[in-house]
Amino acid sequence: MKHNLAFVFPGQGSQKVGMLKELGETHSIVLDTFAEASEVLNYDLWNLAQEGTQDELNLTETTQPLLLASSVAIWRLWEQMGGPRPAQLAGHSLGEWSALVSAGVVQFVDAVSIVRARGAYMQDAVPVGVGAMAAIIGLDDEAIRTVCAEARIYGVVAAVNYNAPGQVVIAGEAKAVEQAMLLCKAAGAKRTLPLPVSAPFHTSLMKPAAERLTGLVESTVFIEPKIPVVHNVNGQVEPDPSLIKNLMIEQIYSPVRWVDCVRTLSERGAENLIECGPGRVLNGLSKRIDRELKSFATDDLDSLENAFVSLN
Repeated sequence: MKHNLAFVFPGQGSQKVGMLKELGETHSIVLDTFAEASEVLNYDLWNLAQEGTQDELNLTETTQPLLLASSVAIWRLWEQMGGPRPAQLAGHSLGEWSALVSAGVVQFVDAVSIVRARGAYMQDAVPVGVGAMAAIIGLDDEAIRTVCAEARIYGVVAAVNYNAPGQVVIAGEAKAVEQAMLLCKAAGAKRTLPLPVSAPFHTSLMKPAAERLTGLVESTVFIEPKIPVVHNVNGQVEPDPSLIKNLMIEQIYSPVRWVDCVRTLSERGAENLIECGPGRVLNGLSKRIDRELKSFATDDLDSLENAFVSLN
């Protein structure tokens, strides 16, 4: 185990058509992992990743198993290569499930079933078009929370992803989010960007989804992590499997405290972060949170090889 190494796992937004193509063509463990997920899902997940449309990949019910399979495939490939074992893990939103699988808390096939249901329940909780999310750039956290409180006369709206200093995502009912964006701009935000998502994740509007998912999570075997996982809800490590279950339910309707997660990884000794999954969103965020951290991507052969050579 390498004390100064942490793995972080991306969430929704990192999916794209053709993801992991190179890795799948050269390493059978990637295709095997997707095949394992496909057995659970009853459709060909790898074919969807390579041949589907971006709109299909963006449907929450398919995005969630797709990203879980991608991250777990790369994790297994890293282990197969003999890469150093990280001392701690964290995942952004959905990516927290990838972290739990990698930590040995929950079996991969069980997690596939859970995240498929999670995606479906989250989508069902709020009809398409009723909810919205937006990124607020260049405004401090407290100002955004104040704006959201003012905009609540139009409906539910809250800060839901504390992604980096000066980069926060808000979510809620579409009218309230629209008004909050205007108020943020008036308060000095550099940019306000509507996000192309199908539901207002991590808001109180997701509580029905959390309630529906509780039974499935409770009936699934969780064991103590073999590698500590830093959790989104509180930015802390939790060794107790029953409490981890509670955190994973609460996570659905609670803010993602990613800044706290990365700072905790750093405080616990991390100097190098490997983004285990498609895309490089978390690499970008970690540099904004802590400039001392070195970040590595793994979503193609060159990046994976660079990470392996640099950290061995």
